[in-house]
Amino acid sequence: MLLIPVRKKFSVALLVTLAGMLLSSDRCLSDDGVKRPNVVVILTDDQGWGDLSLHGNPNLNTPNIDAMARDGAEIDRFYVCAVCSPTRAEFLTGRYHNRSGVYSTSAGGERFNSDEQTIAEVFRKGGYATGCYGKWHSGMQYPYHPNARGFDDYYGFCSGHWGNYFSPMLEHNGRLVKGDGFIVDDLTNRTIQFIDSHREQPFFVYLALNTPHSPMQVPDQYWRKFADKEIVPDPEAANARNEKLTHTRAALAMCENIDANVGRLLQHLDSIGAGEDTIVIYFSDNGPNGARFNAGMRGRKGSTNEGGLRSPCLVRYPRCISAGTKVNRIAGAIDLLPTLADFAGIDFDPPKPLDGKSIKPLLTGGGDDWESRVMFSTWNKKATARDDQYRLQMGGGLYDIINDPREKSDLTEKKPQVVKRLKKQLDSWLAETSLKSSRDPETRPITLAHPDAEYTQLPSRDAHAHGGVRRSNRFPNCTFMTNWRTLEDSITWDVEVLSRGKYEVQMYYACKQHDIGSKIELSIGDEKIEKTIEVANEVPLIGAAEDRFKRIEGYVRDWQPMTLGVVQLAPGRATLTLRAREVAGEEVADMRLLLFRRLGAAEKLGSFEK
Repeated sequence: MLLIPVRKKFSVALLVTLAGMLLSSDRCLSDDGVKRPNVVVILTDDQGWGDLSLHGNPNLNTPNIDAMARDGAEIDRFYVCAVCSPTRAEFLTGRYHNRSGVYSTSAGGERFNSDEQTIAEVFRKGGYATGCYGKWHSGMQYPYHPNARGFDDYYGFCSGHWGNYFSPMLEHNGRLVKGDGFIVDDLTNRTIQFIDSHREQPFFVYLALNTPHSPMQVPDQYWRKFADKEIVPDPEAANARNEKLTHTRAALAMCENIDANVGRLLQHLDSIGAGEDTIVIYFSDNGPNGARFNAGMRGRKGSTNEGGLRSPCLVRYPRCISAGTKVNRIAGAIDLLPTLADFAGIDFDPPKPLDGKSIKPLLTGGGDDWESRVMFSTWNKKATARDDQYRLQMGGGLYDIINDPREKSDLTEKKPQVVKRLKKQLDSWLAETSLKSSRDPETRPITLAHPDAEYTQLPSRDAHAHGGVRRSNRFPNCTFMTNWRTLEDSITWDVEVLSRGKYEVQMYYACKQHDIGSKIELSIGDEKIEKTIEVANEVPLIGAAEDRFKRIEGYVRDWQPMTLGVVQLAPGRATLTLRAREVAGEEVADMRLLLFRRLGAAEKLGSFEK
């Protein structure tokens, strides 16, 4: 390292210039002259811009995440979507979510179209090992499953939220497995294991953490610090009076657990000598899931205001990015695919259009000729346009976000030319993307029996309840079907069978001892199989004891599988129906999911993994 003696008359500008000279573009090349950085992308769930001590929140301490800004770059104005699945679609494809068919956060609406190219496919074609760990929330069944979207290895859950964070039921490459400890710790462990097993080739890892999304569960060691902590309110918060302090305490405890796991991951990369050549990106999927400190910005999760869309974004890449870099131009999740591919030197054929652009010049000290642009967002019949200074809301209102983050002073009358310019661009974008967005919700069945999938889950969240059957909670992602009592009751799935084949079917269920003996039938087309429930699985609801704040989502159980039999599937649109032919007690069973396993060539891979 070249040491430069610092005298008082040395200007800060000169020091920055010298540092830039030392960090020449040659440093971005490995010894053989080929750009081959590893990539780790960390995405958190419902963590707002203000949920870091880096951003002035006095109520928590996130030293490891903060250090990423000190050791690398912070993108100060980084934008995602108002809720979870749209942000994931935009990160994975580099395209606005409303181009690709995302219209909901559950029941199939979270899926982006199967013909979209993903960042994992780009990197796998570029010679990278690819792994994904955590909350997927972009489709459960092939061809929407992470293994079908370019990830060699997947461990986590595909739904939008999960009902239990302590050793829950998860999946590993389609097989249902039991998690190991607190889920964020477990997912980080899996990421580290993947890195260790692929040290001889470049790797791309997507660590999609599912906190601080509710349910508000966190290990005792983090909760104890916050259980009775006095919370300093955000003096600029417009909705501080709505803050639920226990919820805030739980969210902050979860954020400190995230920080500890980020620290473990960064330390591991450094300990194996990979830190210098690994790009680590950290961001969140939307604004905070509560009325808590958010640096005075208006809005939170679900909002198209600044506080609902602005996310922390930190990038550490010691070989190429100078410590303390600050990017003040607007950027977003759509930019990560082209940016990371640019750093990795991967050429790919982008779709038309690719909405994101590489911000590598801004991260590496260039960007003097960077052109201003406008970024857009839409959700729940709301839309907004944002340039480097202003935000225009579709329903009316122009705000100078740099000077008025609370969006209090409407400048519509004072800045008519800005309104006209942004409105024209927003209207044009909405018209274009609404035309491009395909797959009407009513025509998008759940896919079954993809030829590349050994396992296919059909969870209750994707089903329809008939008769007295009802979903266990109005938020469908982690629900089960209950109140199944009569021969007239049924549970159906609207499916598109994608290939012909024989499948063994298991039902994950719970049943009281005095209710065993009911006979159930699964039918699709002319195919029918019947099975009598012979074994009780009498288990309580799980979650309330671990919750730090009473949840609005439903609770779960320890589900057990029973084999219903083998069914022959044929390609085409069909209704899959589960009903009772005999009811032995008060209720038939609670039903969590059906799991299909392709027989034949895949059979030698083994039976269901418990």
